[in-house]
Amino acid sequence: MSNQPVQTVSTSNDKVKVALAVLVAIAGVVGFYYLSDKPALVRAGALVAGLAIAVLLLWTSTSGREFLNFAKESVRETKKVVWPTRKEATQITAIVFAFVLVMAVFLWGADKLLEFLLYDVILGWKNK
Repeated sequence: MSNQPVQTVSTSNDKVKVALAVLVAIAGVVGFYYLSDKPALVRAGALVAGLAIAVLLLWTSTSGREFLNFAKESVRETKKVVWPTRKEATQITAIVFAFVLVMAVFLWGADKLLEFLLYDVILGWKNK
């Protein structure tokens, strides 16, 4: 795997394919809402057909293939992640909750101290 980025110049043909794919996807969504009086299966079919055709159009473009390669590599990278065990996740969550509780008590105490100093000591107003 090369560490140097490779910049490709997309042709106008690729731009047309991407624009057409976007329009077909929008048409599928519009068709889904336009066919509101039809059965749900027909509406879903229009949506799925529009999205499937859009994906096929994107597949034939250079940017679509690059996105597909990016998605495959992303999945490969997530498989390399070492996820915490349930016990570790529970412990980390408990630490976060304890920290939030301590900070809440600290901020409440700081607020009450400042309230006392400002209203009772400096201004001389008695807080009721």
